[in-house]
Amino acid sequence: MSDEIFPIDLKAQTLSIQPEIDTAIARVFASGQFILGAEVEAFEHEFAEYCGVAHAIGMDSGTSAIELSLLACGIGAGDEVITVSNTAVATVAAIELTGAKPVLVDIDSQTLTLDPSKLEAALTSHTRAVVPVHLYGCPADMNPILDFARAHQLFVIEDCAQAHGAQYHGKPVGGLGHLSAFSFYPTKNLGAYGDGGAVLTNDLALAEQVRLLRQYGWDANRVSQQKGMNARLDEMQAAILRVKLRRLETWNDRRRELAALYQSLLADVLTLPVEPPETRHVFHQFVVRHPRRDTLRNYLLEHGIHAQIHYPVPIHLQPAYRGLALHSLPVTESAADQILSLPLYPELRNEDVKRVCQMVLSFDS
Repeated sequence: MSDEIFPIDLKAQTLSIQPEIDTAIARVFASGQFILGAEVEAFEHEFAEYCGVAHAIGMDSGTSAIELSLLACGIGAGDEVITVSNTAVATVAAIELTGAKPVLVDIDSQTLTLDPSKLEAALTSHTRAVVPVHLYGCPADMNPILDFARAHQLFVIEDCAQAHGAQYHGKPVGGLGHLSAFSFYPTKNLGAYGDGGAVLTNDLALAEQVRLLRQYGWDANRVSQQKGMNARLDEMQAAILRVKLRRLETWNDRRRELAALYQSLLADVLTLPVEPPETRHVFHQFVVRHPRRDTLRNYLLEHGIHAQIHYPVPIHLQPAYRGLALHSLPVTESAADQILSLPLYPELRNEDVKRVCQMVLSFDS
């Protein structure tokens, strides 16, 4: 139907910045340099400044960003890394790529992010790191996580793939742990026109290690001083990201406006996302909960509204990753049966949000 409402409209975003994108792409072609040139260097500087950290290293994906962050900390076979099951598979896949074992813990019932009270039970003599996920644009509760990590001499790698511009106690996410990993997958708040990612850190030694790992462990003479891989962000994507970074705050503000509209219209109907005190939620997704989620989703679809589920099957219940949870994860499993992501992106019209809400209200009437 012509009046369908989709979860995201990337064409609308592109049209809003088309002349700037065309100029950026033309600049790359004119330079004749397509790998690790001036655009990547400039974007790394600009994104690090935006996030308030000293160093940013452009990557080919958010998955690589997590993997290389862990490897830079010396984490590998025989080590354990604590994270959550309610996240994109990429979080866990990246840990396994290092040879380490992911250990999955339960989530907070309000924010659906890592529950710091579950860390102690997951700790073993093999634990080396914690990977909190700032999920749906909501920062995880970092202070108790950082306190726990300091007490047990663990690394903290923030998974910021869904949280570009989010803040915790007045500080941007990405500079709270030892390192952080961002994804620039096209649907992200800051998205490329293909895959991309970045590692951020305030630690110069860790930054240099990540840069080595990103490109075969090469020194200035292209001699491998250690084993590495190809995980480079290319010039074209960096140039595009530079254009979009200038709009990110405006886009995040618009996401928050739309989220507030949803909140005002659906306050008595659904379990709505929360914004914890002293945080800034950037609503990568607007995730609600409903006891008859699947029926509601089908009802919305019948009326031209496309809602999604992030994520329908917790990682510890997926065939490839069974056995990674040392303890039961009741909050994770309960949430997975109820969560629903309503359409939300900066170009979405207020009228569209109101129509979504009208359909939700009519379902529950």
